Formats: sequence, C-alpha cells, structure tokens
Amino acid sequence: MNHPAANRNGPVGPARATSVSEPTVITVYTRENCHLCSEAIRTIEDVASGVDRSVEIESIDVDEAGLAEEYGERVPYVLVDDRPAFKYRVDPDELRAELLP
Repeated sequence: MNHPAANRNGPVGPARATSVSEPTVITVYTRENCHLCSEAIRTIEDVASGVDRSVEIESIDVDEAGLAEEYGERVPYVLVDDRPAFKYRVDPDELRAELLP
C-alpha cells in the first residue's frame, strides 16, 4: 500500500529466522502535530524491537495523502499487514501477540 505521503521507516527488529522472508508491514495513518500518532509509532517501534520478527513501519499523513475526509480525526489508525488493528492507541501486549509467530 504505497501512498504519496507514505514514510517507510524500514525494517525494525531482528530478521525472522523462519521461511517467512517478508516483513510484517504496520501502516500508521497519522497527521501532523498528533501526539497520539507519535505515541503510537513509539509503541510500535518499542514492541517491534523486542520481537523476533522483521517489521516495516509505514507512516501515512492523511492530510497529505488526500485521506482527511475518510479518516477525519480518527488517527492514529493502525493496520497490521493491511488488517485494521488499532485506533487512537496501540496496546503493546496486543501488538506483541499479533507479531509473535
């Protein structure tokens, strides 16, 4: 899912030592000056660095990507491998469980 306003931070965490070579992609719909968005990304980075799985974080600014009408104030909105996972806050325990093999 590539958008013009996407910011790919690249893989986070150790490479996964299984047959799965593709990283888990976590997409975070954000907007500028959103403290909850910054908090969500920090939580994702912290969890990703502690699991044995490669994680790629994609940050998409809804205003720059023309998605403000669709998402409104409903950011951060987080997808894990294109599946809705979190809205407003990321629960570290739930994310960790989602990322465990």
